[in-house]
Amino acid sequence: MSRRRINPSLVIGGALVLLVVGLALLSYVWTPYQPMRVLSVEAYQTPNAEHWLGTDRLRRDVFTQIVVGARTTLLVGVIAVGVAALVGVPLGILAAMGPGWVGTLLMRGTDILLAFPALLLAIMFAALYGGSTRVAMVAIGIATVPSFARITRSGTLGVLRTDYVTAARAAGRGRPAIAVRHVLPNVTGLVIVQASVSFAIAILAEAALAYLGLGTPAGQASWGRMLYEAQSTLASATHLALIPGGAIAAAVLGFNLLGDGLRDWLDPRLEGR
Repeated sequence: MSRRRINPSLVIGGALVLLVVGLALLSYVWTPYQPMRVLSVEAYQTPNAEHWLGTDRLRRDVFTQIVVGARTTLLVGVIAVGVAALVGVPLGILAAMGPGWVGTLLMRGTDILLAFPALLLAIMFAALYGGSTRVAMVAIGIATVPSFARITRSGTLGVLRTDYVTAARAAGRGRPAIAVRHVLPNVTGLVIVQASVSFAIAILAEAALAYLGLGTPAGQASWGRMLYEAQSTLASATHLALIPGGAIAAAVLGFNLLGDGLRDWLDPRLEGR
């Protein structure tokens, strides 16, 4: 019996993602200090036994902010990817299974939306509705809809050419039944891989927005916000930028590697290799 070889990308990416998830879950049950609490200690402390990652210019514990910031990072990713998948997947199936003019109209609409990068669209939303985590999540989700729609349409077209779909049509099943029973289960793998990659994009976009002062507002822990606050002390307290920057890089790398590993794992052509 053949077995699929586990891709190193899947293992490394999964480990990094589990680390981020673990930090987020830890923040709900324990943190050394309140994330925004001003402590009676010296500012700009380097990592030490009492403050594992040091303190910032406002004398707040950096490790606590990293732990709580992981919660914000995951929340942004989950909401943004959820919005994109809930809208993009049905649109992709409709574009493939509906009348030709419907598919053409939907795909041209996604092409127009693709002209607006997630970061640019989020900046536009922030200018209209004010900078906040909620606005950033919705804007990033809307900007990611075309990716889900296009990959779902491509997968659906492949499923529609199979013999079992032809048999289902011959048996008199309608398009909704075929979409639910045959198409959706067979494009789930593609959607999962796209969700992992889009998660990384959402994390990076939120961090960029927070760095620009258009994302997570002051008073809430966010890795991007920590970078924004550390830019004035890059020369004197470099670690305040390196720590959240490293956390963002690890999270983005983890989800990208996870997406690559899942793609190889779920690809039936790689089975037995």
